[in-house]
Amino acid sequence: MGQVLALDALIHARQVWHGRATPAPGGSQPTGWSQLDAVLPSGGWPEHALTEILLPADGIGELQLLLPTVARLSRAARQVMVIAPPYLPCVAGWEARDVVMSQVDIVQAGERDVLWAAEQCLRSGSCAAVLAWPHGADDRALRRLQVAADTGKALAFVFRDRRHAVQASPAALRLELEAGASLQVRVRKCRGGNPPISAVPLAAGWS
Repeated sequence: MGQVLALDALIHARQVWHGRATPAPGGSQPTGWSQLDAVLPSGGWPEHALTEILLPADGIGELQLLLPTVARLSRAARQVMVIAPPYLPCVAGWEARDVVMSQVDIVQAGERDVLWAAEQCLRSGSCAAVLAWPHGADDRALRRLQVAADTGKALAFVFRDRRHAVQASPAALRLELEAGASLQVRVRKCRGGNPPISAVPLAAGWS
């Protein structure tokens, strides 16, 4: 039987490799929701990429998810484009959440022009984030938005019906909002990691 040696002695003598836990990534684009940031591989929104947000219905409070990001970017004098929202944002409500509305442009676009407008804004390099509500967006259209976000170094967000969840998506991050007693978000896809099993509640408030 081989000689029994103390593990501490081997580590001290550098005869055994001692692994260290990798620190959680600190994202440069935090979502503003600490519980959500904690489960995302990048520690926040994926940089220069498309995020797809799936909804059971419009108007369930989905903009709460992005208001911390819109507020952060607008306070830094970064432009945010909101394209074809189903309901006009409440200016007073957004300002109460620290959004600088002079940095937010709301674009009314017909169904055929939503994707085109979003792509142009993303490619321009002058927008920090683009929020869009396309009624019809196939895989090819979403890939164009992903490429445009990377080209313009912007955050792209598209809101779509959750029936599209069964379809593959080129989005770097795919979230599904669930409405109940409180709003929660389920990560369906996240580039660079595995989606968590449990949904993330948003009831705790912004971080």
